[in-house]
Amino acid sequence: MKVMVLVKATADSEAGAMPSTELLEAMGRFNEDLVNAGVMLAGEGLHPSARGTRIAFDGPSRRVIDGPFAETRELVAGFWLWQVRSMDEAIEWAKRCPNPMPGPSELEIRPIFEAEDFGAEFTPELREQEDRLRERLGN
Repeated sequence: MKVMVLVKATADSEAGAMPSTELLEAMGRFNEDLVNAGVMLAGEGLHPSARGTRIAFDGPSRRVIDGPFAETRELVAGFWLWQVRSMDEAIEWAKRCPNPMPGPSELEIRPIFEAEDFGAEFTPELREQEDRLRERLGN
């Protein structure tokens, strides 16, 4: 199963505080362990929401909203994509992660939808299209 591991933002990450050399080294070692185990598919840190933009949808209308965004605890400061056998395995890896922030912080683990999760609505034609796109992406 694939999961997305979200590094939740903090006041420090939203203020643009950069991680220490020690934290970068610890995260580098953790990422290396993930890659060596065949777990990590991707992972990146994100700039603060002040540098971001949201697009709000309401029917056919679109509205652009520039950051920063309120409710820091609802924001994401980074992410990983992991391939794991189970949610329990993802939790065990997450518990090994160095604290990604200088103070209290959280990781959120979310399973990624797979084709069978969509049921009959995901027709054979849509499956073919998905397969073609994944092939083009090298997945």
